[in-house]
Amino acid sequence: MPENDSLESIKETTIGTERIYEGHIINVRKDSVRLPNGKTASREVVEHSAAVCIVPVDENGNVLLVRQFRIPTGGPLLEAPAGGVEEGEVSEEAVLRELQEEIGYTAGKLQHLASFWVAPGWATEFMHAYLATDLTPSKLDADEDENIQVVRLPFDEAVAMFKTGEIQDGKTIASMLLAQPLLL
Repeated sequence: MPENDSLESIKETTIGTERIYEGHIINVRKDSVRLPNGKTASREVVEHSAAVCIVPVDENGNVLLVRQFRIPTGGPLLEAPAGGVEEGEVSEEAVLRELQEEIGYTAGKLQHLASFWVAPGWATEFMHAYLATDLTPSKLDADEDENIQVVRLPFDEAVAMFKTGEIQDGKTIASMLLAQPLLL
């Protein structure tokens, strides 16, 4: 495809939407779109609220991750604590709540690392990644449907687990790589 600075040459316009499914965590819709060449196409979209992913690092340079069973993957994953931003909540509030629910800590210092689309080809989920330090114990009740094991690892050891396949979660890999230069 030749280079073109005009966004009009790639813009798709939504001309209709059909609601397929409404759930507790996601909604699914099918959009009809007009392509730049005038033809129409369908786009299936999973609607999901904004979310946060947190890289909590203790005073000894250990990262606190969570292991939980994920039905879509057919097994457990080792991940950074994460969760949705609830209605009326800002991302920093969601970070502090998720830390307390998932690992039993709060953070004295938060650094925003980046914000990114999780799967822009088919989902509306927009992720805000944070580094959390100055951790102190502070527990909130976990969500009823979450069964989580907290895993404390040296940060560098956790990063090495990306290459061995022991950590396969994309948001965790991206967030930890964003945090890594700040921890040197």
